[in-house]
Amino acid sequence: MKPLSIGIILGSTRQGRVSPQVGNWVKEIADRRGDVHYEIVDIADYRLPFFGEGTGEEPGLAAWSAKLSGLDGFVFIVQEYNHSITGVLKNALDSARDEWNNKAAGIVSYGSTGGARAAEHLRGILGELLVADVRAHPTLSIFTDFENFNTFKPAELHADKINAMLDQLIAWSGALKTLR
Repeated sequence: MKPLSIGIILGSTRQGRVSPQVGNWVKEIADRRGDVHYEIVDIADYRLPFFGEGTGEEPGLAAWSAKLSGLDGFVFIVQEYNHSITGVLKNALDSARDEWNNKAAGIVSYGSTGGARAAEHLRGILGELLVADVRAHPTLSIFTDFENFNTFKPAELHADKINAMLDQLIAWSGALKTLR
């Protein structure tokens, strides 16, 4: 059986974003496990049109669909803006449908309250897309896990939380693979 493939989705595209720092840190921890294939998936690389405004033929949409179809599960790197997820992440979620179905997701969030409110919004959206989100949820504080709000310096204790989330994600991704 082919090993599982997990995409670490960066949920922001704005200038000066820190999601690549967080995503790369999660990937480093994940890669040390040696259990499945992990890769960074940057929404910015796909140049997705706003949902419903394009022709449906934009190259980014086909590439986005193909990328999601090839993944068994996801880790969403989610930053909180105005108590929710970013508009580009919502657009990326809406820009696909069946490609999300019967897969699992973990969430790593950050913000003033650890990004908890954004993660809760994301969980509702994922449920509608038939994505099973796992319970373990590492939360990072913009005040204590970042230097000057832009240099990621996570506390050591977060690595254990990442591994707990990945344990659940791998188990669920494997189980859900039988439904696809």
